[in-house]
Amino acid sequence: MASYFLDSSALVKYYHAEAGSAAVMRLVQEPNARHFISRLITVEIVSAFAIKTRTRDLDESDFLPLLRRFLRDVARRQFQVLRVTNAHYETAVDLIEKYVQRPLRTLDALHLSVALDLRRRGLLDQFVCADESLCSVAIDEGLVTLNPTKP
Repeated sequence: MASYFLDSSALVKYYHAEAGSAAVMRLVQEPNARHFISRLITVEIVSAFAIKTRTRDLDESDFLPLLRRFLRDVARRQFQVLRVTNAHYETAVDLIEKYVQRPLRTLDALHLSVALDLRRRGLLDQFVCADESLCSVAIDEGLVTLNPTKP
């Protein structure tokens, strides 16, 4: 059974058609696969949908239905939501310090720390992310990555 950790740059593609959506759709619909997300994604997905609404990539009338669909999928446990612990925050700080010359953002470092914890426990096959910079750091940390926007 495959297991994936999806960050928000990848997961938003499941809800909004854009480059990489087909690849994310295949992953999420893969039979018997496990799909992990961190608790942070709830806020990030709302923000991503709001940004898409402001930039007119998403009709305002679609904002609430997409958000409800995401929350319904979470409630139905289509995604296993992982809490962010103090240890994850500490690892995120360490990652930011380690990659001080790279553009590793705060929430990205937290997502990565949760994914690294999954890998340490033998529960992660692939880190799914559409952010090139974050994928690069994840690779350097030993994760197998999948960027849905890359063939």
